[in-house]
Amino acid sequence: MPSKAALSALSSAQAVTSGVSQTRVEDGRRIIILASVGFAAVVLIQILFDGGLLTWGFENWRPVLYAYLMWGIALGFGLVMSRGGAGHRALFVLPAVLFTVAMVIFPTFFGLYIAFTDWNLSSFEGRRFSGFKNLYALFSDPYYWNALQNMVFYVLMVLPQYVIAFGLALLLNAEIRARKFFRVAFLLPFMLSPVAVSWMIGKSLMEYRFGPISNLARLLGWDSPAFFTSPWIAKVSIALMDAWVWIPFMMVMLLAGLQALPKELSEAAKVDGASKWQSFWQITFPLMLPVSVTAIVLRIIFQLKLADIVINVTSGGPGGATDTVSSFIFREYRDRSNVGYGTMLAEFYLIVIIIFILVLLHWISRWMRKIN
Repeated sequence: MPSKAALSALSSAQAVTSGVSQTRVEDGRRIIILASVGFAAVVLIQILFDGGLLTWGFENWRPVLYAYLMWGIALGFGLVMSRGGAGHRALFVLPAVLFTVAMVIFPTFFGLYIAFTDWNLSSFEGRRFSGFKNLYALFSDPYYWNALQNMVFYVLMVLPQYVIAFGLALLLNAEIRARKFFRVAFLLPFMLSPVAVSWMIGKSLMEYRFGPISNLARLLGWDSPAFFTSPWIAKVSIALMDAWVWIPFMMVMLLAGLQALPKELSEAAKVDGASKWQSFWQITFPLMLPVSVTAIVLRIIFQLKLADIVINVTSGGPGGATDTVSSFIFREYRDRSNVGYGTMLAEFYLIVIIIFILVLLHWISRWMRKIN
């Protein structure tokens, strides 16, 4: 192993190469270390005080925010001192990193802490550490597992949405009349808010007594066209409304992929005597696989967050048949004010989503390598 003298000489050589003196490098490192230790001390004091393990501390987390800002400034100053030009370049990335830590990483870990507490806003006792109590309650909660089962159905509905979106993309890519008009018309549902769609379709058009769709169903022979009283009909109705909003998203991605394909391939297939189906199945579809996989994966990610249409139309009914995990967690917060248990549900669902997406991407990667 190299000696301390060798390491010191190597560090000095790197400092000279970067145009920064060794003294300045050491000063910059001291600033970073001292600022990091100070910030960690403030966070630790606040955590221990908040948990009742210390009798003195801060009344709220505002000093931690100030300490975080000061730590970010000291970190940038120390990087410039210790790395010279490389430190100046790091300053352009540092704000984005600090923002990500503050808005994504910290809330995730803070939510994990909240998940192991007994915190109900309707109680006067405040937040108390409860260990694995919320986790035990989660595993014995049939309504939560019912919502997870419903998510399997909603995720599987992405496949027919993909088929419809691909068909629409092929139609809009062909030489048809009023093609630009149809492109705008098919994009209109995606421009609407899902909340507006839920009221416009679920609460108005599909209303049992006076809704136009219900009246049309009566004319076609359905005596009592109640779309949200039967479990499976309600679930399919929610899936159809959600599909109406999100199919244009997949259609646009697939249309962009189709327009990027070289036209020489389809023309060569026509010369060779291939039918339209053979040209699509053997040329277009294989070349569109990367775009198709991207569209499906993104759509699945959005589908896993389905909540707004369910909350506004059925509130998870009838009997939890249309419930999603997000809508169930929302009601846990809103109706029961159970912050600790609701956060445990959200954190557990986040872990499930991460594992599912990683497995899905791994399987897709292996499948794509096998095909290619």
